[in-house]
Amino acid sequence: MQFKRWLLIAAGIFVSGFAAGLVFGIINPEGLTAVLSEELAALQRLAGALRPFTFTTVLFILAQNSSTLLLSFLLSPVLCLFPVLALMFNGGLIAFIAVIAARQTSLASVLAGLLPHGIFEIPALIIGEAAAVSFGATAVAALFSAKQRKRLVPALKNSLRYLALAAALLVPAAIIETFITPLLLGIR
Repeated sequence: MQFKRWLLIAAGIFVSGFAAGLVFGIINPEGLTAVLSEELAALQRLAGALRPFTFTTVLFILAQNSSTLLLSFLLSPVLCLFPVLALMFNGGLIAFIAVIAARQTSLASVLAGLLPHGIFEIPALIIGEAAAVSFGATAVAALFSAKQRKRLVPALKNSLRYLALAAALLVPAAIIETFITPLLLGIR
C-alpha cells in the first residue's frame, strides 16, 4: 500500500478523534472533564513548570513529542494499537481542550494558541503515526505470509524515512510553541 493511503488512514483516525472530542466538549464537557481530571491537572502542572522563551522548554517539548512518536512506532507491530490510540487520543484531546478554552476565553485565543505550532505538529503527528501504522501492519502481515516477510525490511526503511520527516517537523513546532505562541497569547 502506498504511503499516501497510510496518511489518509492516519488523518481519518485523527479527525475521528477530533470529532469525538468536539462532540464530548460541546455536549457534556463536565462529564469528560471529570474523567480526565487527573490528566488535565497534570497538563496544567506541566504547563506551569515550563517557561516560555527558554531553550530548555524547546528541548523538553521536542524530546516529549519525539519520544512519543518513537514509542508508538516501536510498539506498532502490536496490532497497530498504539499509533491508532495516539491519533484518536491526540485528536480528541485537542478538540476537547479547544472547546473548553474557547468557552473560557475566545475562539481567536484558542486558534492563536494552536495554529502557529500546530501547522507543524499536527502533520508531524499524522505522518509519524502513518509510518507507525504502515510498519505495524506490514509486521503483523509478515507473521502470516512469507511474501509479506520479504517486504518487512523495505517497509521499515520507508517508514523510518517518514518518521524522520515527522521528527524534523517537530523542531519548528517546538520552537514556535516556546517563542511565538506565548507572545500571541499575551504571555510575557
